[in-house]
Amino acid sequence: MKLSKKQAVFGSEVLTRFELFNSLFMTLPFYQVKHTGILLPFFTTHCERGVAEKFDPEAIIESFFAQYQQYVRESDRIDLLFRIIQYIERQVVLFDAVEDAAFRKTGRSDEAGLLDSVFKQTENNKALRSKLVKKLNDFSLRLVLTAHPTQFYPGPVLAIITDLTEALKSNDINNIHLLLQQLGKTPFMKKNKPTPVDEAVSLAWFLENVFYPVTSAIQSKIEDEFDMPADGDKQLIELGFWPGGDRDGNPNVTVESTKRVAQLLRTVLFRCYYRDFRMLKRRITFKGIERYMDVLQDRFYENSFNPSENPEDERTVIMHNLKEVKRVLTDYHDGLFVELVDDLLRKVRTFGSFFATLDIRQDSSVIRQTHAYLREKYAKQVGITPDFEQLDEAAKQQALKFEIHELQHDDAAHPLVADTLGVIRLIKEIQQSGGERAAQRFIISNCQQASDILELMELFGWSGWQTASLHIDFVPLFETVDDLTRAAAVMEALYAHPQYEAHLKRRGNKQTIMLGFSDSTKDGGYLMANWSIYKAKIELTAIARQYEVDLVFFDGRGGPPARGGGKTQRFYASMGKEIANDHIQLTIQGQTISSQYGSLDTAHYNIEQLLHAGITSAIEQKDGDTLSAEKKQLIDHMAHTSHEQFLALRHDPLFLRYLEQFSPLKFLSQINISSRPVKRNSDKELRLEDLRAISFVTAWSQLKQNIPGFYGVGTALKQAEETGQWDQVKQLYETSGMFKTVIDNCMMSMSKSNFELTSYIQHDKVFGDFWKKMRDEYDRTKQYVLKLSDSNVLMENYPVERESIAMREKIVLPLLIIQHYAIKQLQKSGLKAADSEVFSKLVTRTIYGVVNAGRNLA
Repeated sequence: MKLSKKQAVFGSEVLTRFELFNSLFMTLPFYQVKHTGILLPFFTTHCERGVAEKFDPEAIIESFFAQYQQYVRESDRIDLLFRIIQYIERQVVLFDAVEDAAFRKTGRSDEAGLLDSVFKQTENNKALRSKLVKKLNDFSLRLVLTAHPTQFYPGPVLAIITDLTEALKSNDINNIHLLLQQLGKTPFMKKNKPTPVDEAVSLAWFLENVFYPVTSAIQSKIEDEFDMPADGDKQLIELGFWPGGDRDGNPNVTVESTKRVAQLLRTVLFRCYYRDFRMLKRRITFKGIERYMDVLQDRFYENSFNPSENPEDERTVIMHNLKEVKRVLTDYHDGLFVELVDDLLRKVRTFGSFFATLDIRQDSSVIRQTHAYLREKYAKQVGITPDFEQLDEAAKQQALKFEIHELQHDDAAHPLVADTLGVIRLIKEIQQSGGERAAQRFIISNCQQASDILELMELFGWSGWQTASLHIDFVPLFETVDDLTRAAAVMEALYAHPQYEAHLKRRGNKQTIMLGFSDSTKDGGYLMANWSIYKAKIELTAIARQYEVDLVFFDGRGGPPARGGGKTQRFYASMGKEIANDHIQLTIQGQTISSQYGSLDTAHYNIEQLLHAGITSAIEQKDGDTLSAEKKQLIDHMAHTSHEQFLALRHDPLFLRYLEQFSPLKFLSQINISSRPVKRNSDKELRLEDLRAISFVTAWSQLKQNIPGFYGVGTALKQAEETGQWDQVKQLYETSGMFKTVIDNCMMSMSKSNFELTSYIQHDKVFGDFWKKMRDEYDRTKQYVLKLSDSNVLMENYPVERESIAMREKIVLPLLIIQHYAIKQLQKSGLKAADSEVFSKLVTRTIYGVVNAGRNLA
């Protein structure tokens, strides 16, 4: 196959340079690293050969050590395996840095999705340009950083990656050499499990070092293009934050941690402001601005280094004084350095006194429990019928009174009840110190009925919130296939409810609805999850338009396609006329944060991609993106076929046993990367319904089987062909951006699968047939997606990404062999406690590198 120009550039700028600097890294004078560096290529080749010959991991490891007399003792073997893991972890970092450094040269397959192309397109078309300006005034993009447990790199390592990337850009060999030495000596692992505040500190690194400058730069670019004022009201890019606020299934998130995170965000922000202000102060040394600069100096410094326990919102004061400085510069000093003032104005307008909106999230069952506690404790005051729980849904909605009370909880209250009531009161404090946008959303997970929202709304009234000043958006989260089916009916009941309707009007008639990809995939399989969410969006949009509600979809997306990741911008670019798309909101989590937003270049590119997707879907919609009734019926039929195939696998008695026996599932709780448990209850017995989607998907990705990202798709496509519908499916792929993206992302999941790695399982007496069933569906899916896309290899239309994935898979193959080897050792009877601890550590250490290399595996 002839190399494309992009592949050639990628080969020279990334692959060749990686091999060059990797060879440099191998010769660094660390303890025994040089020896490890010499052995690693031989070990990698040995692993590749062993996998090709379908050997099990134990045979591969044992046969390797048999070649070296110095590795007779078990302790020496284990020591080398740990050093190999450490070495590969740093190889992954080096590859990340080399690839990020070459980002502008290698480009990406979606180059056309940059804002410059839109500006050029509308340059000589006044009507289209006018349409674009109107869209920009109505549009917003919100990126929400979440604390899901696959953002492994600690702050010092992130800083090294950033510096190494810059050194690689300029070929600063001396600095590269020093940074590689620093990398080799810097610990990657955290000794203790992080608290929610620790997680917030880690993610605040991205806010401070990436999002703070990049969002301002993009906003400036758009304002310059369309002559918008830097001190105007339009905010195009918003940031959200979950660490410290997301308490769903995480007992470690408390009122105190939420308060500390809100304070942290504010302090980090004001230090960013203060750095910018110092540069401003060095340049603006003219008469007439002294008093304004003195006020700004005081506000920025005090909030940075002497923050008050109960600070006030400083945004209005800061904006006023910056505008006065700008006025004086414009009127009396020829506008000198006014662009520096504009930049700071733009940032203050965007980030206020809070930096990122701290979302609060809790499960609906906890909301109901809290409501029941106060309802029963203060029965006479609230006057709600004692048989409330026995009422049907419609009667429950009518029984709620929405009166204002100051109801308190006592020490007998359940901790989750106390936390819920405490955080409702805390939100008011956060809004007072950071403004309304500091904490204005309460997300209800597992939302099943309208009363879940209404009960939460009443809890705010019972906590002393006045109706007129209830500056809160209540956001239902629909996740499972069943919940998605009922979502439109739930929202219609809310829109028709008089109290909620009045509240919505006070909130500008804007309703945010969160849709979760992760649990829907775990629940219904890949194709059914994507179709259920798309179909729910159509139904929810229709209801919102009927009630004249401005609808905002907030998509809970993970890193991999199995959790809504992949080429997300293509989803937003392909929303048809039936789906509200004036606003794009999505979570970015796990390794996706550092892989897509870890550097200034990648963050700038990916934010522009999303902006472009939202803008162009409105100004130049493709006819095929609005699905006809026939196409909907076709996808629906395939989704149900796929769903049946997935459920047959999921309900197999061996399903969970297989994951527990061959994947590192039970070790995920032992890695010190998250404050959140891997499952939703503390029972020793593992149940699929309690297993978090991230743990579920991560376990499959470590096995290199990625079942949640493709299983059932091949069966659905095969049945479509057998029933004479292939031509319609082919046309659907060619005309529907949504369906094409679903299939292309499926191919991405499959590109990161390697069934050869576990092919030895086919001979297992218990699990052999189960493994073959999954491998057969993989082969079937591969056959049909290649046929559908007219391709010879997976991801043929994305050659750069394909090359990147292939190299990353090559780097981590030894980690996977070590991981599976250690898991097999742990299953042997009579294993000593000390040996068990060592092999467990081997497993957990390999998890880090595999996820880091995959970039969107979890």
